[in-house]
Amino acid sequence: MRLFSALLLAVLTFGLASCSSKFMSYNGPEVTRVAVFKEQRKIYLMHHNEVLKSYDMHLGFQPVGHKQVEGDGKTPEGDYYIDRRNPNSQFYLSIGVSYPNNVDRSHAASLGKSPGGDIFIHGRPKKYRDGKNDWTAGCIAVTDREIREIYAMVNNGTVISIYP
Repeated sequence: MRLFSALLLAVLTFGLASCSSKFMSYNGPEVTRVAVFKEQRKIYLMHHNEVLKSYDMHLGFQPVGHKQVEGDGKTPEGDYYIDRRNPNSQFYLSIGVSYPNNVDRSHAASLGKSPGGDIFIHGRPKKYRDGKNDWTAGCIAVTDREIREIYAMVNNGTVISIYP
């Protein structure tokens, strides 16, 4: 009987632990593009011309305009692609945006500056959960629940178009 109780407890423990996993699975239509509209503070996950999901978001602390140099607080604008994933992000989960590209690097170099980098779509720490202000260093922030969905739905190599 003790063996049965121990086995049942182990199964329940592992079963409950898997329910709280931050990793979701997705088997719907392929996300062919991520469209980000900075002024509207909206992200759309697209399957060709069909919107699969949309999310509200937060941006860099100086959101107007294209990111030019490291530390300017701007979120890039233009076409990039999702180039990496971080399951251990300090912002819960994150997926990387391929900024800077060659044009971004050349422009920053012409100013004698670094273009910066490490632009991600990621979750929000408790400090910023009130959702009132743009606060990132240039990233795109959504809720932890939303980044779980985005992380599951968007594959590396997916185009991300960031509009003013």
